Amino acid sequence: MLEILDTTLRDGEQTAGVSFNVNEKLAIASLLLEKLKVDRIEVASARVSNGESEAVRAICSWAAGNGCLDRVEALGFVDGGVSVDWIADAGGKVVNILAKGSLRHLTTQLRKSPEEHMADIHAVLERARERGLSANIYLEDWSNGIEQSPEYVYELV
Repeated sequence: MLEILDTTLRDGEQTAGVSFNVNEKLAIASLLLEKLKVDRIEVASARVSNGESEAVRAICSWAAGNGCLDRVEALGFVDGGVSVDWIADAGGKVVNILAKGSLRHLTTQLRKSPEEHMADIHAVLERARERGLSANIYLEDWSNGIEQSPEYVYELV
């Protein structure tokens, strides 16, 4: 089975000169879910701004009223649960947690051991469970991780 995850509402705003307001984000979200029948949409990165929080609230409220809240997701981080709380407080039900998918990223960016990162991931997943959120894990730099530190990637998986 093929599923489509659209990240326009998150990635589009990483494009120079592109910034959607709340109404534009809501219109795009409803179009993606209702008209295009995209399986899932990722609508924001947690904690970016108050405007982003407002947009996520509007999208989640609309999605809840239209029976598709479980198809609306937001990017969260291994941050002690802060982004999980941000997403839950905005009405979200699904968090996509960005974890370090290569040993190089883990040791150079976070300066942590695999065991420390795994414990941090578990804590965030537990916080998501406590807040009633479903969680997916994204492995950042996975392709380099599988090439340069496959044992680390296998341990994460």
